[in-house]
Amino acid sequence: MAAVAAKYPAFQELSAEVLAVSVDSIATHREWQEKELSRMIPGGVRFPMLSDPGGVIGKRYGVYDGNAKTDQRGRFIVDPNGMVQSMEITCDALGRNITEVLRQLRALRHKRETGDLMPCGWEPGRPTLPVEDEASRISGEVWKTWKPRNAF
Repeated sequence: MAAVAAKYPAFQELSAEVLAVSVDSIATHREWQEKELSRMIPGGVRFPMLSDPGGVIGKRYGVYDGNAKTDQRGRFIVDPNGMVQSMEITCDALGRNITEVLRQLRALRHKRETGDLMPCGWEPGRPTLPVEDEASRISGEVWKTWKPRNAF
């Protein structure tokens, strides 16, 4: 959460909104913000932290654990049409990679702007694949234009 808060301006630059959702109460979120997050991030978290005590939202996204009555850690990129474009669900022991989330947001924006397809590891300025309408034209010959080294 703190890492997302630290990079929140980058999310805003990409016209992405961040919402944190958990089964924790509003009071618990407030206390966490005051005692913990604001000490890691000047001003604390500047995006909404939503309380979902019954796990309604968590159930819809497949992260609610009914036995423990908690949500698993999940991250979802939802496009302007409400379609999930990317998701990641991790165990508590595994931290998330905010740089990867931002890369995916940049790739999705590039796709919307150009129609190009983004290969593995795509970063701005790197080669893309043809738009979906033209992709069949290079089917079986992608190896001629895209190399695994481009992914790193």
